[in-house]
Amino acid sequence: MKFYIASSLNNIEIVINVAGQLKQAGFIQAYDWTANERADNLEKLKKIGQKEKDGVLESDFIIIILPGGKGTHIELGIALGLNKRIYLYSPNEKINDPSTSSTFYQLPEVKKFVGEINSFIADVVIRETKLVQQEPPYETLRNKL
Repeated sequence: MKFYIASSLNNIEIVINVAGQLKQAGFIQAYDWTANERADNLEKLKKIGQKEKDGVLESDFIIIILPGGKGTHIELGIALGLNKRIYLYSPNEKINDPSTSSTFYQLPEVKKFVGEINSFIADVVIRETKLVQQEPPYETLRNKL
């Protein structure tokens, strides 16, 4: 299973931690934007944007860590449009406050989590592992076609 993490450069340490724990649990990171240097021209922005878009496209699920950066909500929109599994993490209750929340956070396909980051990671690992275990083997799927 491949994952993509969308967030802000301000959350880079959290993103690296989450990615590391998911990789340790056997998941594959579709694209690691934390390895990029800050873009200082439009061509670099374009290349990074393409890699980030491809990362969302290749992922099986996406993690949104709030507060997000400029591209976070675009990545969320791409994931919603592609019916990706979406896990939304917030360190506080702002995602449940109508005056500060986004309408898109409230969609049923967005799994919201408020609290401690390690509990969030454990929840994602459990949910995604259960999904993998429920998927029939390729041969079973092929025989049904």
